[in-house]
Amino acid sequence: MIPAQQLADWVLRHLPAACRLRQPLELLALPGDAGFRRYFRVATEPTVMATYAPPSQEDLPAFVTKARALARAGVRVPRVYAVDYERGFLLQEDLGAELMAAALGTEAADACYRQALAALQSIQRTEPDPAVFPAYDAALLQGELALFPHWFVDRLLGVTLSGDELQLLAEIDAALVANADEQPRVVVHRDYHCRNLLRGEPDLGVVDFQDAVIGPATYDPVSLLRDCYHRLGEMELQRYFDRYLDAMAVPPAARPQWRRWFDLMGLQRHLKVLGIFARLWLRDGKPRYLDDLPLVIRYVLDVAGHYAETQRFSAWFAARLLPELVRQPWYRDWQTAGEPCVP
Repeated sequence: MIPAQQLADWVLRHLPAACRLRQPLELLALPGDAGFRRYFRVATEPTVMATYAPPSQEDLPAFVTKARALARAGVRVPRVYAVDYERGFLLQEDLGAELMAAALGTEAADACYRQALAALQSIQRTEPDPAVFPAYDAALLQGELALFPHWFVDRLLGVTLSGDELQLLAEIDAALVANADEQPRVVVHRDYHCRNLLRGEPDLGVVDFQDAVIGPATYDPVSLLRDCYHRLGEMELQRYFDRYLDAMAVPPAARPQWRRWFDLMGLQRHLKVLGIFARLWLRDGKPRYLDDLPLVIRYVLDVAGHYAETQRFSAWFAARLLPELVRQPWYRDWQTAGEPCVP
């Protein structure tokens, strides 16, 4: 339960001097995200953001430490005005309400992607201090992959896997973890997509970086360019990925390897997301993420069918899981998921 009155009293005591209070104090609740944090826009001039992050479920000290490290690297993250770690209260800069997601499909989309790629360069130039950013190591990657068979296959679809099927998944997991391990290591936001980027000038604002780690270089690019909430056409995707590779000074001869890293890194992420979105519904009672599953399935099958080492998995997914998927009330054809609606 949110200690609303305690939070309001605390906010009153810690408002920045530059903020003019509109009497009485008003905290406007914002829609929740996939985590346990709750956000409130404080009706001051200019507005600020108050956050309640339950200490038993959210690591507020890590958020603040990472915010300061990213800001030093030139990333536009919210400035922290006050924090109470014991109670999980945070008062920070309000970067606005216009998500990058709202601009996609409009003439402003290209500028947003260019800004997002520029901000990504700043994130990847952040000092990879292991005291601030934990390692995105094999154990963490494997733990994420385990969400797929447990929450998506078993709990959501009701499919019980045989020993041979579990072995197939273990082989795919090993290949995806090895792919991640081959890559250059940088600071990774770990959820870098259109709903965590806020439009602004000259830079996009970046939020929800509390899970940032030191990990594979292509993780954030594929999170952005194969966004679980918006699909880019292949030509657009390649154009933006080339822009990223240009900024990384990747020579032409190495680019096929980087594309392979990118694709298989996305497969790891999207298998994890299938498990997370299923868990958000089954455990946390958040059904809205079910509507995004068909696009994530499309990403999984498109990539898995393209590489020799993942084709067995792709064939298994199609034969074993698709018959169960079509029975789901949220399901729509994965082959057209993410395509513009034609009236």
